[in-house]
Amino acid sequence: MKYDQLAKDIIENVGGKENVNSVVHCITRLRFKLKDEGKANTDVLKNMDGVVTVMKSGGQYQVVIGNHVPDVYKAVAAEGGFQSSSPVDAEDNSKKGNLLNRFIDMISGIFTPILGVLVAAGMLKGFTSLFVAIKWLDQQGGTYQILNAIGDGLFYFLPILLGYTAMKKFGGTPFLGVVIAMALVYPALGGIPGTHEPLYTLFKGTMFESPVYIEFFGIPVILMTYAMSVIPIIVAAYFAAKLEKGLSKVIPDVIKTFFVPMITMLIIVPLTFIIIGPIATWASQLLGQATVWVYDLSPVIAGAFLGGFWLVFVMFGLHWGLVPVAINNFAVEGFDPILALIFVHSFALAAAILAIWIKTKSTKMKSLSAPAIISAIFGVTEPGMYGIALPLKKPFIFTLISSAIGGALLGLFGTKGYTMAGLGVFQWPSFIHPEEGLNTAFFGSIIAVVVGSVLAFVLTYFFGGINKNQEDISEIKESLTKQNLKVETIVSPLNGEVKKLATIEDAAFASGALGKGVAIEPTEGKLYAPVSGAVSVLFPTNHAIGITSDDGAEILVHIGLDTVQLEGKYFTVHTSQGSRVEKGQLLIEFDINAIKEAGYSLTTPVVVTNTDNYEIAPTSVSVVKSQDTLLELKIK
Repeated sequence: MKYDQLAKDIIENVGGKENVNSVVHCITRLRFKLKDEGKANTDVLKNMDGVVTVMKSGGQYQVVIGNHVPDVYKAVAAEGGFQSSSPVDAEDNSKKGNLLNRFIDMISGIFTPILGVLVAAGMLKGFTSLFVAIKWLDQQGGTYQILNAIGDGLFYFLPILLGYTAMKKFGGTPFLGVVIAMALVYPALGGIPGTHEPLYTLFKGTMFESPVYIEFFGIPVILMTYAMSVIPIIVAAYFAAKLEKGLSKVIPDVIKTFFVPMITMLIIVPLTFIIIGPIATWASQLLGQATVWVYDLSPVIAGAFLGGFWLVFVMFGLHWGLVPVAINNFAVEGFDPILALIFVHSFALAAAILAIWIKTKSTKMKSLSAPAIISAIFGVTEPGMYGIALPLKKPFIFTLISSAIGGALLGLFGTKGYTMAGLGVFQWPSFIHPEEGLNTAFFGSIIAVVVGSVLAFVLTYFFGGINKNQEDISEIKESLTKQNLKVETIVSPLNGEVKKLATIEDAAFASGALGKGVAIEPTEGKLYAPVSGAVSVLFPTNHAIGITSDDGAEILVHIGLDTVQLEGKYFTVHTSQGSRVEKGQLLIEFDINAIKEAGYSLTTPVVVTNTDNYEIAPTSVSVVKSQDTLLELKIK
């Protein structure tokens, strides 16, 4: 690793790994908790290449690294054998923000760790179906059976994976979630529907009619099929995590190790079978039916909407709300139209970028476009979207329009996915009907891609303003510099009093080692975007945010000093990492009084981290309002 030697030197000079109780990192520094700070060689560390400075604050021994601290942290964790986890165990973000933000955060936290294997298994299932359709494999043969087991096994036992990730997300013991999920999919459980006559039937004559095959201490148990399910285990894990935390507070330490999980399982597993499972499963069925009903009502409109806005959903993280619906549809209906309707977007983006690559006169834009085209074809749209289409604006709009038309065609042809698969070309095999094979709906997906791609290419090539609108940012900057014009104005993200950076009580920021700028003592708990651009860094505890402006300036705003130790408490975020933001947009809200009462300074550094590229002129006023000029940047 690039930072292996630096990691070894840091560990040696903090007194060795045996002197380290724990280490985490924030946005600029490693935060050690040492057994004996007297053993640390502070002067050596301060003069070490790769270390900005050393600070001692809040019971922590802080080694300031700079923007590449995540990479150094990984090297330190690996070298010292420390547990490598997320930077600072932040308070569960699902407790912060509005209902939509909390839901998106929950879904993201649960599904993100397994998306790689989830997509891989779906791709394998898709290709297996393709091989059967073109007579390469026999469904009765052993090769097919093994390949199908590899792909299908993950989906059958999906609750077990979700039991782990959901419990981890909710702050419980992950393996406890695994055991609960195992009970749900336990194949030998007596009384599985269809094995014998029911004892009696509940809710007879309604859509919730449920035969009862077994009882738990006289309480009827409505057995459901939990294989491939999503919602029951997530709900069960949520309550299990809450119960586990409560039990841990009251059960003596000497028996806590085994009594807490035992009591948790004894309560949650029966509760899931009796209440959580049936209610959650009924809700899943209703949700799946409602989705299919809307699709059946107007698949063309559904396709135009989902296809046209999918990239927007991705930008704002809203797509996470649709992923579980799709998975639920696979489990309940056996197919899913949701992810099928967004199929064209990656090809439309690739076609738009191809038009840019052909027409642009900019060498830089050509070099960026080629790999972005390849990535988009294989379903990875972020490089092309954030690096090319969005900055040029019109190509992004044309991509949305073309994706909408492609989605409408997919709806018109009735294209559906029959297995979870990857995006881009990897999604195609999932459209093969398990019985009909390559049917009209499958060939409709080809037509939709051709129409969407051709439209995106033509619109972008002839109307994209490729050589008129920000053809090459570096050339524009060079031209502006020659004219001695201001390249960029950074506005204040806060209302408050301006302070010189050198006067604040944080050596790393005060020295300018992390970038030049100013500090603000805020008078209102709202932080607005100082520039238009993309959120390059959003720390999990929401106390610091980095934005890369459209013109290339890298702005870091750090709310308060040592506020990372609040672990997200008193901060509410209104954006996400990778999102596009506009100057003046509300990004973060924070409780000034509560933070002060907790003993933390609210002095907020606002610095340009790529300082070496600019001459920076701070404002001369002592009090600013948000959107007042704060810093003026000129290229050196």
